[in-house]
Amino acid sequence: MGCTITYPLYQLGNPQLRIFRPTFNLTLVRPGKEQPPDTVQFRIPMEMTKFDVRNYLEKIYSVPVAAVRTRIQYCTNKKRNHLNQRVKRPDYKVAYVQLAQQQTFQFPDIFPEKDRKHEEGSVEEMQEKFMEDERQRQKPDLRRGGVTEWFGL
Repeated sequence: MGCTITYPLYQLGNPQLRIFRPTFNLTLVRPGKEQPPDTVQFRIPMEMTKFDVRNYLEKIYSVPVAAVRTRIQYCTNKKRNHLNQRVKRPDYKVAYVQLAQQQTFQFPDIFPEKDRKHEEGSVEEMQEKFMEDERQRQKPDLRRGGVTEWFGL
């Protein structure tokens, strides 16, 4: 026999030490296409509805929501594995949340050091120069007319 844990029944009235957390999780996604500044894109579970998304954001995070649009992204099954069987990635639902009261959302710049140049003689500058040389070396030779290098002419 296995050990079973029983919780006391929830009863209205006396304050109890219970926290009701949502069973859903929303994933903030950087949109592929340009969106208006007041629209935020989330990847949500298939069971979640527009009203669930609105309540989730308003009640838990206190974010005023004007409108919610959802769509289902169907994934293709064109890939094949090593046994030549079709492999399909799971479908998912996408929610577009429009914020209320002229609020805007902008993704933070996580990698700001890519824009600035490195100091002369630093390790980062030498790595950047090496990577640029490698990219130049791996470019195909245009005189070969698209024939790969391993094929001798």
